[in-house]
Amino acid sequence: MLTVKGGDTIQVFQTAKHLARLGISADVKLTQEKINYSNYDLLHFFNITRPADILFHIQKAGKPFVITTILIDYSDFDKIYRKGISGFILRFLSADNAEYIKAMARFLKGQERLMTRSYVWMGQRKCIKEILTHAAMVFSNSHMESKKITQRYGLNTNCVAVSNGVDPEVFAYNEQIGKDETLVLCVGRIEGIKNQLNLIEALNNTKYKLLIIGSAAPNQPTYYRECRRTAASNVHFMDFVEQSELALYYQRAKVHVLASWFEACGLSSLEAAAMGCNIVITANGYTREYYEGYAFYCHPESPASILQAVNEAAVSGFPKKLREKILSVYTWPQAAARIAKAYHHIQHTYEHPHRNNRVKGYSQSLRRL
Repeated sequence: MLTVKGGDTIQVFQTAKHLARLGISADVKLTQEKINYSNYDLLHFFNITRPADILFHIQKAGKPFVITTILIDYSDFDKIYRKGISGFILRFLSADNAEYIKAMARFLKGQERLMTRSYVWMGQRKCIKEILTHAAMVFSNSHMESKKITQRYGLNTNCVAVSNGVDPEVFAYNEQIGKDETLVLCVGRIEGIKNQLNLIEALNNTKYKLLIIGSAAPNQPTYYRECRRTAASNVHFMDFVEQSELALYYQRAKVHVLASWFEACGLSSLEAAAMGCNIVITANGYTREYYEGYAFYCHPESPASILQAVNEAAVSGFPKKLREKILSVYTWPQAAARIAKAYHHIQHTYEHPHRNNRVKGYSQSLRRL
């Protein structure tokens, strides 16, 4: 989260920052940190696709907890793009079984620590269902994601949609500064699911200047090298930059692209739109809930589809209603306010456990996992 920063990093720290402004003391802790749980009333986890990390802490803490799911589906990338033996194996597995195999492979290679041994025999799906069952509240990033969680895990979870946001103080668009009609941005971690390679192939040797901003994923060095090797002279790379500097690039660019195999929101697209960029984004995921008819959608497997969407975005005027929607609905202060309201409700409920049967046996049931 700290060495290869992405949208999830921004989400965690912006949530904590704006909770603090509402009078809630929130500390950000990494998975492997030793935590004095007695200092806290509530634990808030991010990313349901890493259930072993979550189970470790909830078993030890015995505290009420919530989770922001960030449920990403890697299936299309694993089945269509991923090559070699791993690609062949993952092609035949369900999404949860594929994530289990990848988690165990990272552990066996020494890339990551397995925080909970029970994950080995419980597996990905059962661990996730246990977490969702015992969570005091589940936060999704969209109503579409909430529906996906219910369908995939067959649970009627207490799920609240809390949209991702932008920081209006950082992303303050100046309409007096002109756009570079040929500058196309792609901001995000450089990894297979973000699909920068097909974007590069789509825009190679065109009139566009493609600037890819983001750090290489540590577990996918081969993919990064392939992107660099494939890129023509009109494609440029920059490492991760902080949001204040990123705003300057959004200010100048005409188009921002996330041609990912899957996007829950596309946080960088949300930021870019707040800064007046036309948005080209994948049709895979929950993106239509955020961008509706204001974005140009592309199919990630097709460089031709990506190029067509960029061409359309480059010659189109910016839909001001999208920026108005973002600033009125999708901001971190609003997201934090919804989360704070849920926190207070949970605190009140756990102080009066007779009002909620789910609380009974809470610590005991978690310790049996």
